[in-house]
This record gives sequence, structure tokens and C-alpha cells, in this order.
Amino acid sequence: MTSGSSAAPHVHRRSWGFAAMLASLSMLGPFAVDMYLPAFPAIGAELGVSAIALQQTLSVYMFAYAFMMLWHGALSDSLGRRPIVIGGLVVFALGTLGCAIAGNIESLWLSRVLQGLSAGSGLVVGRAIIRDRFHGAEAQRMMSQMTLVFGIGPAVAPVAGGVLLNLLGWRSIFWAMLAWTVAMIAVCVRSLPETLAAAHRHPLRPGALWRNYRAVLGRPAFGLLALLPALNFCGFFLYISSAPAFLVGLLGVSTWGFAWLFMPMIFGIMTGAYLSGRLAGRVSPMLTIRIGYSLLALAASANLLVCHFLPPFVAWNVLPIFVFTIGSSLIMPSVTLLLLDLFPTMRGMTSSLQGFVQFALGAVVAGSVSPLLARSLTSLAWGMAAFAAGSFGAWLAYQRRAHGSLKEWSP
Repeated sequence: MTSGSSAAPHVHRRSWGFAAMLASLSMLGPFAVDMYLPAFPAIGAELGVSAIALQQTLSVYMFAYAFMMLWHGALSDSLGRRPIVIGGLVVFALGTLGCAIAGNIESLWLSRVLQGLSAGSGLVVGRAIIRDRFHGAEAQRMMSQMTLVFGIGPAVAPVAGGVLLNLLGWRSIFWAMLAWTVAMIAVCVRSLPETLAAAHRHPLRPGALWRNYRAVLGRPAFGLLALLPALNFCGFFLYISSAPAFLVGLLGVSTWGFAWLFMPMIFGIMTGAYLSGRLAGRVSPMLTIRIGYSLLALAASANLLVCHFLPPFVAWNVLPIFVFTIGSSLIMPSVTLLLLDLFPTMRGMTSSLQGFVQFALGAVVAGSVSPLLARSLTSLAWGMAAFAAGSFGAWLAYQRRAHGSLKEWSP
């Protein structure tokens, strides 16, 4: 049992409600990305700005999200898990209110920065809470359950965004997001436990923080493991950030039809998470990861073949993305546990740095790679294949470095 396991004994170890609460916290980030994508043309028309300026509302959010990933975990290691989560929700609510009432693109950029600075607290601290309380196959199951419940939100977000856009206008998207955030604040004040005992907290001193960051970043195994989920994420986030161009421009889908991409994608994430949870304790985590990479290779190859040899059509252009997300979601829980176990006394900081790597790359994809590749289906497919190949290369490099310790490791 890990250090904080004695806290809040009233929460049952196998509680889906606990996983649902943590997953709901981590949904804020994807909600803030996915829900307003269908509204890009409407926002641009009302504020009188170009598509590039609108794309930057996504980029500034992602950069702020990635930057603050460096601090959520370290702050929770020092001040406790609960205050960081609740404080993050309050700041996110303020940023969301700013988006809802923004009168120009500059106000929208600033409010999106506030959202980005706070949205990741639930994801980062939620992972640390799971590792504080659970170990063995149960930890993998809880991580998988969190991913499974987490998948519901991003599936609903763009569909709900499209409905709200067409019925009530683009501002209603942010009002709905604000209502969700206020509800989560109430739930967390009432039910979120503190899982890090005061005796196990780190002092919040710049010198100590710098030494801890240097210890984590200076270990090559961290860099390789952090790249795996980051590159896998970018393989399908490329399509999320390109959704208006991919669906509307290249496949001819209306703003009501964003579910054609997001429902299969998120169903794939949930399927992979479910399979990972079912396999926990039955097969080795290494075999689960190998199965995941086989699915990534299958999806990337099929995507290239479809784009090169078949005319554009929603069903077969989206199917490889669905398979890709299953593979990515199979890999994620085991790799995350491997990563957190590199530094058992600094799991919050380690989770922060993992999130920073993932979302910093995501910000580059949203701001630079996506606009470049979204001009054709084929270039998007090559982008997915490149990210999958890079992830597999990092996994092979990690295995060569940690071959002996991998034989002995179990979650």
C-alpha cells in the first residue's frame, strides 16, 4: 500500500463512482478543446476574425495547458491533492465565463489562457490520487476505468457543441461548460478525499523543486516513456485539431455532423480502456502494450491505403482512426504506471511532466502541424503514421535501456 492509502477510508477501492469523479475532473481539458470546434465559423463571423486567428484560440489554450502541467503535480505534492483540484476548478470557471462574454478575439484569447492554465489540474492530480491509493492490477483497473468514463465526455462534447451552436448560438457552448464546472466544484467540495498525508508532502521551495525537476528530467527512461502517450495522442489529436477542415472541408460533413469523427474516436478510447482493465492481472502489461502497438500499425497502414486508393468517404476515412484510438488506449494505462513508478515519492511532479510533454506536443500539432497537413486526407494519414512510428521507436529504445528491470516490474 502506498503512503496516502489510509486517507479517506470511506471511499471503496473498486468504486466506479470514484473513477467517474476523477474522470469528470479530467474531462474539462477535452471539453474545452472539443466542444467549441463546430462553432469556429460562427465565432469568426461574429468577431470578424480570420480562421488563423481562431486557430490560435486553440493554440494558446494548449500552450497554457502544457505550461501549467509543470506545476499542478508539484503543487499537489506540497499542498495536498484536494486544494489544487478545487482551486483549478474555480480558475477554470472564471476563464469559461470570460469566453462566454468575450466581445473581441483578444478577450477570447485571454480567457482561453485562463482555461488552459487550470483545466489540467484534474487530470494530473487524478492520476496521482489513483497511485496514492491503489497498487497492483487494481491500479491498472482504476486507471483504465478512469479512461473509460473519461471517454464519454469528449464523445458528447462536439455533438453537444454542434447542437447548442445551431439552437442557441456559440456563446451557449461556454455557458453550458460553466454550468458543468460549477457542478464539479460542488461535488469536489463535498466528496473529493485528500489522499496525500501531510507527513509525505514536499516543501514548496524553489531550490527543492528545481532539484526534483532536474532529477526527473535527467533520467532518460522518463523522456522515452513520456514520449509514448504523447506521440500516440498526437496521432489522433491531429484529426481533432483539424476537425473543421477534415470533416467539413475534405469530407463534406455539416456542423451537425461532428459525431461522425468524435463518436468512433471516443468509442475506440473507451474500448481500449475497457480491454486494458479486463486484461489487468490476466496477461502481462508488456503483452498489452505489444497488442496496442500492433493495432497502431494496422490503423496507420490502413489509413494510408484508404487515402491513396479510395475516394473520400466518412466511414472508411474514420475507421482507421477508431482502430488507432483502441491501440493508444490499450498502451496508456500500463505506460503511465511504469512512468509514475520511476519516482514513487514524486508522482505528482512526474504526472505533471508527463502531461507537459503530451500537451506541449499537442500545442505544436494544433498551431503548426495541423494547419499544414489538413489540406488533404493523404497528408493527415502520413502524419498519423509518423507519430505512430515515433512512439514505437521510443518504446524500443526504452526496452533496450530497461530490459532487466522490465522483467521484474509489475504494477
